Amino acid sequence: MKRITFSAVLYLMTLMISGCKGNTDQNHPIYKSMEQHPAVTDTATFGAGCFWCTEAQFQLLNGIISVTSGYSGGNVKNPSYREVCTGRTGHAEVSQIVYDTSKISYEELLEAFWKAHDPTQLNRQGNDTGTQYRSVIFYHNEKQRLLAEQYKKLLDASGAFDAPIVTEIVPFTAFYKAEDYHQNYFNENGEQPYCRFVVAPKVEKFKKVFKGKLKDEIENQNR
Repeated sequence: MKRITFSAVLYLMTLMISGCKGNTDQNHPIYKSMEQHPAVTDTATFGAGCFWCTEAQFQLLNGIISVTSGYSGGNVKNPSYREVCTGRTGHAEVSQIVYDTSKISYEELLEAFWKAHDPTQLNRQGNDTGTQYRSVIFYHNEKQRLLAEQYKKLLDASGAFDAPIVTEIVPFTAFYKAEDYHQNYFNENGEQPYCRFVVAPKVEKFKKVFKGKLKDEIENQNR
């Protein structure tokens, strides 16, 4: 099967969404609510391996208001980093993202999410192993669930990856903010070995892939 690009998948997603707006689905309460009360900001929660990496990548995108590192998906309230690292809490390391919906869409966040890590690796990213590093999307509403599932299905069908995507798509229940020293970690600890040899290469690759959509680029253009 001939592979198609992420951009092509995103384009197909746009067509699907446009089609939905033109049929009777727009009478669904979800769509009415969105039209009557358009959101200025929204929240996305992703697990893509070590949250130091994910945070540093998503912070670069134009339209991102904040990225907070934390834990979700487990059965322990207010877990510590040490507890999560045991793999026994059920929590994943996640990034909770608040974004400006007029500048970046959830579909674009999904594209960034799947390009920011390898979603075919089960319960690991590189040398980071354990369920706390699993690939997971915690959806906050029905629209996010539908978009995530459609995107995942299209990516698998496109052959974008050499193996099936193992990303979990599950409802968001709770988010526990990680300890303060985990926040903005890469920007404040860039010389730390893990940051230099693991985070930095991912950040540089991300910058190249999303050139033209980076916060600094847009801000420079508007000066």
